[in-house]
Amino acid sequence: MTPAEVAEALLVSEPKSRVGGPYGQEDFSDGVKAFYDAGRLACVALDAVSGPQVWLAGFPLAGSDPGEGQQFLWDHAAEHGNCILFTPDESFALTDLGILLRDQQVGEARLTRPLFVKESWLESEYYRDRLPLEGVMD
Repeated sequence: MTPAEVAEALLVSEPKSRVGGPYGQEDFSDGVKAFYDAGRLACVALDAVSGPQVWLAGFPLAGSDPGEGQQFLWDHAAEHGNCILFTPDESFALTDLGILLRDQQVGEARLTRPLFVKESWLESEYYRDRLPLEGVMD
C-alpha cells in the first residue's frame, strides 16, 4: 500500500505526523504507526494501550501479558505449522503470518505490542531487530 492508501484504509485524510529518515514513518491517531520501504507499506506497529485491538484465533495481541502472548503464539505455531522466530530482545514472531510480538513498557507493566511486518523485513536482522524503528539512528 502507498501512504495515501493507508490513510484511506484508516479513514483519515492525513497522518498525525511524519518522521523522516532512511525509511518513511507516519504516526496516526489511536496508536497506529506505519513504516514504509521505497514508498510502500512495510510494517504496521500498534501501541499496546492506545492502539486498536487485533485478535489471532481469539487471543488479543495488543495489551496482553508478554508471557501469555508468547505461549499463545507458540501453541498457535504448533497447531498450525507456523514458522517461529525468536529475536535477540526475546520477541517472538510467526514469520509466515508476518506477526512480530514486542513488549512495551506501560507504567510499571510490560504489555504486548503487535507489529505486522513484510517478509523481507522480518528476514533482515537490521529491520527485525530494530522494529518498530522509532528513534533508530543509522
